[in-house]
Amino acid sequence: MLALAGTSYSQGAIRLTWEVVKYDITATLPSDYSADRDLDVTAALAIKNISSSSFSRLTLRISDQAQVSSVTANGSNADFSNSPESTGGAKPLQRVVVSLPAVAAGQTTNVSVRYKLAVKENDGLASLSEAGSQFLPFSFWYPTPTSWFFTGGADFAPVRITVNGADGQSVFSAGSGTANTFDLPLNGQPFFVAGTYENTVVEGVEVAYPKRGSAGARPERVETLASIAKKADAFLSQRLGKSLGVPIRIICVKRGAGFSDSGTVLVDEAVLSRAQIDSSTVQNLAEGLAKSYLGNVIAVNDDGYGVIREGLSRFLANEFIETEYGEAVADVERLRQRTSYSAISDRDAPLNVVTPADGYYYTSTANKGSLIWGYLARSAGENFYSILKNESEDNSLTLPEVRSAFSNQKAYLDYTIDRVTEMNLMIGLPQKAGGSTKSALRNLGDIDANVVVTATTKAGNKIRTNVTVRAKNFGEAVFQTVEEIVRVEVDEHKSYPQTNYSDDVAPRIADEPDPVLFVKREFDRQKYSEAETNALAVLGRYPEFHDVRVLLARSQLAAGKVTDARSNFEKVLGSALPSAQSIAWSELGLGEIAKRTGQTAEAASRFRAAILADAEYGATLGALRGIVDSGGGSAGEDVKAFFSTFDKAVISNSKAQVDVLLAGGEVSRFSASVTGSAQQWVTDVRFAYDVDGVDTVVGAEVQLKLLNRDEESGVALFRISRTPSGLKLTSVDILEVG
Repeated sequence: MLALAGTSYSQGAIRLTWEVVKYDITATLPSDYSADRDLDVTAALAIKNISSSSFSRLTLRISDQAQVSSVTANGSNADFSNSPESTGGAKPLQRVVVSLPAVAAGQTTNVSVRYKLAVKENDGLASLSEAGSQFLPFSFWYPTPTSWFFTGGADFAPVRITVNGADGQSVFSAGSGTANTFDLPLNGQPFFVAGTYENTVVEGVEVAYPKRGSAGARPERVETLASIAKKADAFLSQRLGKSLGVPIRIICVKRGAGFSDSGTVLVDEAVLSRAQIDSSTVQNLAEGLAKSYLGNVIAVNDDGYGVIREGLSRFLANEFIETEYGEAVADVERLRQRTSYSAISDRDAPLNVVTPADGYYYTSTANKGSLIWGYLARSAGENFYSILKNESEDNSLTLPEVRSAFSNQKAYLDYTIDRVTEMNLMIGLPQKAGGSTKSALRNLGDIDANVVVTATTKAGNKIRTNVTVRAKNFGEAVFQTVEEIVRVEVDEHKSYPQTNYSDDVAPRIADEPDPVLFVKREFDRQKYSEAETNALAVLGRYPEFHDVRVLLARSQLAAGKVTDARSNFEKVLGSALPSAQSIAWSELGLGEIAKRTGQTAEAASRFRAAILADAEYGATLGALRGIVDSGGGSAGEDVKAFFSTFDKAVISNSKAQVDVLLAGGEVSRFSASVTGSAQQWVTDVRFAYDVDGVDTVVGAEVQLKLLNRDEESGVALFRISRTPSGLKLTSVDILEVG
């Protein structure tokens, strides 16, 4: 719905000229993904002149990898020219300037662009492969008037998308679909995913997941994903007073997880293999559906739109997690977000001018934005959601409207939106003074801070007091109690974005902003007793922080405290919402314990689970070595034969012989690095695990010798896919030799 900039600038603002009324895109996949790396596209756009003048020139933006062959306007050939467009460090675009018959103010014209989009190497935004293809908006794969990096937001409009050439594969996008065509009535952005999928509808939610084949029946996780999405949708609908009106669709993908548009959310397919649903997946589902309301159902544009689309969506997702999983779990998610924000707080820009071209855009708008919405929610109390409903009643919501609706918080909003973060709140150790206890406060920020200061007594009771700490000044919190106070915390709810949160508490829990690094630093130094002490301190405040609990268990295991370690690893796997990383490390830890105690089958099962969790390099590498050191597992003869052929191809000095074994667009850098330099390459396959009916994870020992280097050996983890043209290598996840 949001429109184009006519590339007219006035005092830094872009004057809008064109508005996309509808996208109608037909994309054709290549028949040979190795020989042909182009997506063939015809994009028809209905575009309205929303200015007050007649215009005869249209500027479209598209990827610099697009080769435009023709443009028509209302069915007639139109002249056009191309030129590069810089995006300030982000991926470059190109401008396609089209000459049109004059379009009067308020009138609509139809423009069709025919082009080929080259995809040299696959990634999460754009991929072409027999193993699966996908194109997301930030690959800039379709032409549109307004830059994706415009401060007022990109173009959104109803979409019709047709994908041809996906023989034997399923195609998915947003909206209602039949076969290879999808129609979206909401204001969305064009995207599609194609691959070898099964899909099912559970509780009205469609879930698409890789075909299982020999890997078995539909995974139980499908029901869990659908249930979470349904609950999140009900939660959001009730609070925003809207309904999506389009199908909710979850697509399990290898890459691109976290993207969402108009009720369709991409999640990491590894969640299907994990022992437990993980926090990132739930956050992605809730946040993705929130963005479907805030951006697709409710139009969100104008300067600072990220505060709403990213920040309010994250706030709502956090609230949903607290409702479903409890305050302690949600507190950990908020802690992760604050930690992430504080890491970039000294280099971010004001929220009213930051754009996706800035590398910290999502970290800033989502995490700082969520803090702002938390403050507004607490200040407005039970009226908060009524205000949101009133302001978005016309299916539009802008930051100026938000600021007007919460005008009683003008000083706070001016500071947090229009300026960079400079505040740091500090609190001193509690000091007894007669029948009360006092703590000194300091505010390094430029505005007064109205905060809640919380004291925790030795008996575990909470005492709270409200204090105003003046800008660039000191203050004091006084607790009228005779109980012994053991800990104090300023701004318990973290209403104010800060550059450092570690000195909000006294005595300090950690001596650095990131609690995980606070523990891991000692673990990496092999000071396991100190690491255990630090972990227990963090868990005393955040008992559901499972990344820290895993470090506690690993420290205990390294120190020989096997029983304690086992208990903490099991506690992670039995918890309500662990992180994906903590799941993988817990599986690895339990595997190492089983290996030590001679439980070979249990160890192998745990190592396998850690690998299939696909969550963190270190955990995967540890599990790979654990299996190899234990003698390995089993692999089919077809897999062994594939790697025998692969070994010969690598030392043949023929890139063509290597490339024929690779899925189109995959591991091209690996191919280029070994071709011509490998003098010896031997892959000893030790195990092969079917992830689903298409993909297989292969672990191996490798011996190799590269040009001008000594012979080396080590371990490797490969992924291969079963395609119509045979087995193909899709990734080299690990290659550790020395």
